[in-house]
Amino acid sequence: MDLSYLFEYVNLLTLGICLCVGFALKTAFAGFPNKYIPLAALTMGCIINILISLETGINAVVVLGGMISGLASTGLYEMLRNLLDRDGSLQGKK
Repeated sequence: MDLSYLFEYVNLLTLGICLCVGFALKTAFAGFPNKYIPLAALTMGCIINILISLETGINAVVVLGGMISGLASTGLYEMLRNLLDRDGSLQGKK
């Protein structure tokens, strides 16, 4: 199944903000459960994309773009984590 058409909806600004805030949630708040980070990124992506598109109008494409960008930030974080460090830590444990 080819999902490449979903990349048309990704907003790089929204993805970057969600990636940074998701990383901050993961590292700054030890009590924040990891299972809620994708939900937080999805919600944040939606809100950010709506705020960006206030002047041009809000429609389903804007909401979908925010959701996809937020969830893509979670996937991008996991990909970078796996590429940078094989033991599952960005802290460089030895």
